Amino acid sequence: MNFDTSPSANDNFVKTPQFSTKKHGAKFGNHKEMREPSFLKNLSLAWLFLFNKPKNTVPEGSIPVFELSRQQLLTAPDTTLFRLGHSTVLMKLQGEFFLTDPVFSERASPFQWMGPKRFHQPPISIAELPPIKAVILSHDHYDHLDQAAVLALADKTEHFLTTTGVGDRLIAWGIAANKVQQLDWWQETSVHGIQFIATPAQHFSGRKLSDRDKTLWASWSILTPELKIFFSGDSGYFKGFKEIGERLGPFDLTLMETGAYNKLWPDVHMQPEETLQAHLDLQGKYLLPIHNGTFDLSLHAWYEPFERIVELAQRHGVKISTPQMGEAVDIAEPQAGKHWWRLSNTVRHPVSLDAAIAE
Repeated sequence: MNFDTSPSANDNFVKTPQFSTKKHGAKFGNHKEMREPSFLKNLSLAWLFLFNKPKNTVPEGSIPVFELSRQQLLTAPDTTLFRLGHSTVLMKLQGEFFLTDPVFSERASPFQWMGPKRFHQPPISIAELPPIKAVILSHDHYDHLDQAAVLALADKTEHFLTTTGVGDRLIAWGIAANKVQQLDWWQETSVHGIQFIATPAQHFSGRKLSDRDKTLWASWSILTPELKIFFSGDSGYFKGFKEIGERLGPFDLTLMETGAYNKLWPDVHMQPEETLQAHLDLQGKYLLPIHNGTFDLSLHAWYEPFERIVELAQRHGVKISTPQMGEAVDIAEPQAGKHWWRLSNTVRHPVSLDAAIAE
């Protein structure tokens, strides 16, 4: 189902129950009020981010990456997944390729001269990618919606599946309107025999100070005839995970946000303990942590999310997969993966889970 809307035409968004014109102005919202830092706390955070960040938020050495070629992708077995970085995942399903939140630019920022810079290059360039059946977009933040990547993908992508309002951004950038499908929470579409459902998430949106929450955010549930895959996008922990699990689960693989968390923004990103609980709520079989290892977006050590989620999974008997960027993964039976973040001089003192929780 498509909505004839744009981020500036708020009156049209009344078609979705996630949009309100009454509370805090005309914008999308979550099912509960979000806790946010005060103005003074935001100022102190800005000072930390700009002038006093811990050194270990960025790797000291190079991150190991498997370089990929188009031929490798074309000859890969069906139901193979390749993590390309941050929340960008390429999946081969039913003989076609599907790409989540493609970010290929050097920085996750409106400017390519400042802002979070990549720790590693993508395992494959957009030019080298094979034709893409569909790009799946969770929301419009710069570390998930890369305008340059979207435009470079336009000619080789058949469908762009977006949340309400985000598709209008794409159309305004020049993507053909007949390629774009915009979905509200719990709406669904089918592409090449695969069901895509825009499921709830707890987050926010916006690409500048004046457009906060003018477009919707979502997770995605991807159901093939053989497998069920959950892609979290960005989300704080909320009861919606349990509802998704009850309605659509169990999931064979959950691609779960595990990174860029902080106790100062508890409702929009998950601590690793919450990531694990969300995976259990979804009735997931295998957990693959994403939203980490590519950009410096918080104050924790860049490798801490991997250390904490792996230790938690081991404690609770959860099957977890931590592939290197570019490494092939069998979606049905993912390999555990090596502790690749320890393979170079990038990590000298692996973090203790108990110590991290106590911080």
